[in-house]
Amino acid sequence: MTIEIKVPTVGESINEVILASWLVSDGDYVEMDQMLCELESDKATFEVPAEKAGIIKIIAEVDAELEIGAVLCSIDTSAAPAQNATTEKKAEVPEMTEAETSTTASTTTSAKESYASGTPSPAAAKILTENEVSTENVDGTGKDGRITKADALGAVANKPATPKPQAANKPADTTAPAANFSRSTRTQRMSSLRKTISKHLLNAKNSTAMLTTFNEVDLTEIKALRAKYKESFKEKYGVSLGFMGFFMKACATALMEAPGVNAQIDEGNILYHNYADISIAVSTPKGLVVPKVQNVESLNLHEIEIKVKELALKGRDNKLTMEEMTGGTFTVSNGGVFGSLQSTPIINAPQSAILGMHKIQDRPMAINGEVVIRPMMYLAMSYDHRIIDGKEAVTFLVRIKELLEDPIRLMLSV
Repeated sequence: MTIEIKVPTVGESINEVILASWLVSDGDYVEMDQMLCELESDKATFEVPAEKAGIIKIIAEVDAELEIGAVLCSIDTSAAPAQNATTEKKAEVPEMTEAETSTTASTTTSAKESYASGTPSPAAAKILTENEVSTENVDGTGKDGRITKADALGAVANKPATPKPQAANKPADTTAPAANFSRSTRTQRMSSLRKTISKHLLNAKNSTAMLTTFNEVDLTEIKALRAKYKESFKEKYGVSLGFMGFFMKACATALMEAPGVNAQIDEGNILYHNYADISIAVSTPKGLVVPKVQNVESLNLHEIEIKVKELALKGRDNKLTMEEMTGGTFTVSNGGVFGSLQSTPIINAPQSAILGMHKIQDRPMAINGEVVIRPMMYLAMSYDHRIIDGKEAVTFLVRIKELLEDPIRLMLSV
């Protein structure tokens, strides 16, 4: 009996994936639930397991763009593992002398130790090659000592910095150095994930009537709260009191008051959400992804901060699930951590709006007729004008500004 392994459904709004690599070879005998290949979408990388044991026949090629439901490979479940044949042959071998047995045992042990030991899987080999890490510096933890993807990622993370070569003892050169101009170029293959992200962002920009509105927020009160309570907050909840919790809570409150911003277009209909699942930009070894925090409107500040920290750690360790990566109703992106002062963020389709946070900068502001220095941040909200009117978008952003400048409102829900 032969079964087909197809691209699984991985979440709403994901219609196609890219086959990043095969973890097995054509003709291999695979066990049930053994990981066969890696697929990449614009949101995450995930592996496809074998549904049955048998001999695999690879159909789809690496780097191919595949729609949901496309056939990846087939498995002949009636085929027996290769080791059965080996066992049958052993039964026919005549008895050997003690010397021959000793020699054979030694050879067998050597072969067993060398088989797959130090050999990377296709995914691991790709990671090691791209990061110029030798397999000799990696300890394989897979079956028979094979180097797994996790081993490769760990080796890259612990890769020592290349020491600068020491200059030989030479007499000082008193002549003026010659101009050292370079005209060299370097070409690097675009990763599958980057290709998918590029296509997704371009599609989002071309298929929405995107418009951006700006405002600025005075973070004096929030900075004062953090300075006063950050130690006791961390001692009680085990997590730092950051800015993201305040911004996400303010957004969730405003989303409940502006249902149009929390909605999306669904085949000619408008789908309204009675909850705020807010996606946040998280940095991973393969780029920025946007996992979500569910029901932010119902969470306290410490619960939000705990969720954000959990997602950040999972992103760093490549452990985010597809469920965590899909289904958000609104996105918050913090370009300020990289020093951005202003930007126009692109909507994370199929959502209808995104809030861009930026760098906090001390600026002179006119307050009650006096010029004072205040910690200010520019806010940018990009939205789909097909579903959100300008008045609703501006009112929404002003509401966020009010909540952040008077954070007691967040605590009192007023």
